[in-house]
Amino acid sequence: MPNKPSRRPTTHRSRLPWMAAATVIASALAPSAQASLFSGETLDAVANGAAWVVLFIAPLAAIGIFLIIHILPEKIAEKKKHPQLDAIKTLCLLSLVFGGMLWPLAWLWAYTKPVVHKLAYGTDTAEPHGADDALHPLADAGVEKKKES
Repeated sequence: MPNKPSRRPTTHRSRLPWMAAATVIASALAPSAQASLFSGETLDAVANGAAWVVLFIAPLAAIGIFLIIHILPEKIAEKKKHPQLDAIKTLCLLSLVFGGMLWPLAWLWAYTKPVVHKLAYGTDTAEPHGADDALHPLADAGVEKKKES
C-alpha cells in the first residue's frame, strides 16, 4: 500500500464571540418590529372585513363554484345532444346526495358515444328538448282539472 500523506490536525476555533457580536450589531441596527401594518380603528376594520369574507363570502362562493362544476356533465350532454341527457341529469343529482362520488361517472357518460342508441334508433344524437316535451301526468292519465267559471 502506498503511504497516504498525513493530514494536519485541525484546530477548532470557537465562533461564539463572533456570532455574539454579529447578533448584537444586527439587533442594534434592526428597526422595531410591529405585528401589523395597521393599528387602532383601522386594524379593527380590516379584521372585521376579513372575518366577513372568511365566514360568509368565501363559503357562498365555494358552494356556487361547486354547483357550477357539478352541473358540467349536464351542460356537456346538452351541447352534444346526448340521448341519455335525463339520465345524466339524474346521476348529477344523485352525485350531490352521495358526496360527489358519482360525478366522474356522469362526466364520462356525457362524453361517451351512445353506440347502443345508434344501433336502436339509427342516430347518436337526440332531438333537442323543448317546452312541449314536459310531462303532464294529469293530462296523460285522462284526468283534467275542471275549469271554474
